[in-house]
Amino acid sequence: MNYIVFDLEWNQSNSPEGEIKEIPFEIIEIGAVKLDSEKKIIGRFNELIHPRVYKEMHKITRSLIHLQMKELEKGDEFVPVTERFLEWCGTDSMFCTWGPLDLTELQRNMAYYHMEPLCRSPLPFLDIQKLFSIAYEDQKSRRALEYAVDFLHIEKDIPFHRAFSDAYYTAKVLAKLDVSLEKNISFDLFHKPACRKEEIHITFDNYAKYISRKFADKQEAMKDREVCSTKCYHCHKNLKRKIRWFTPNGKHYYSLSYCEQHGYMKGKIRIRKDGEEDGVYIVKTLKFISEQDADKIKERQEHARVLRKLKRQRAKTS
Repeated sequence: MNYIVFDLEWNQSNSPEGEIKEIPFEIIEIGAVKLDSEKKIIGRFNELIHPRVYKEMHKITRSLIHLQMKELEKGDEFVPVTERFLEWCGTDSMFCTWGPLDLTELQRNMAYYHMEPLCRSPLPFLDIQKLFSIAYEDQKSRRALEYAVDFLHIEKDIPFHRAFSDAYYTAKVLAKLDVSLEKNISFDLFHKPACRKEEIHITFDNYAKYISRKFADKQEAMKDREVCSTKCYHCHKNLKRKIRWFTPNGKHYYSLSYCEQHGYMKGKIRIRKDGEEDGVYIVKTLKFISEQDADKIKERQEHARVLRKLKRQRAKTS
């Protein structure tokens, strides 16, 4: 298997009125590095794209990447550039990016031009920014690429903030990371699971994740047995909940369960809208926590209960 480490530069409208909702970010450059299984560079890709949607360079984009429209006008159209890129990628490869945005925007641009999608379900990829945090920080922090390059003492031999250079440095960071980190796979959700069979169930070292198919609304989702289940991801037993699912804000739901073998397990459900379409989908994480953190869940539940009571009282008096 090869690694396709790529980066995109994109342009956007200078005003909200000029934005086209189907393509808020128009890709203007694709840069990529191909690594073999030993993380050695075996290929390079770099092409500018002639813009067709936003003909004026956004002021922040212009100052960040130092590109002028005259330069972009020399590039080819999006579709042939992307076709060449995907052919260059090959079939036995894993996409790798710095952060979670590039694959989504690539697929959004492809959809705008009615290209065949990369896939019609969640697309697995390696988020090198996340892997760096798992390896060297708290797993939650998200650092800039240049910070990681400095941290790992990687030589800075070309400028940052162009598609190819950022792909090049991301590949250099990936080569420094232990291969065991690659089990921490990410999923691009431009295409959500279409049915129960396509839903994502994956277990990592210290938590489990579930990504659902689409539901009409959160009420329907929260009635689904799989969404609300709290099964131990170590011993696979259904756990009795100490605290049933509750929400402090209508968007996130929490629960607390207990496994006699592994202790307290926190459940978190995030309700996410399905892009421009109607409906929602669910991202659920299950994670074993300390007794002290379990107490915090109990406090959060009590706080949510008090807020609901106050809201009902205000509604009666208004």
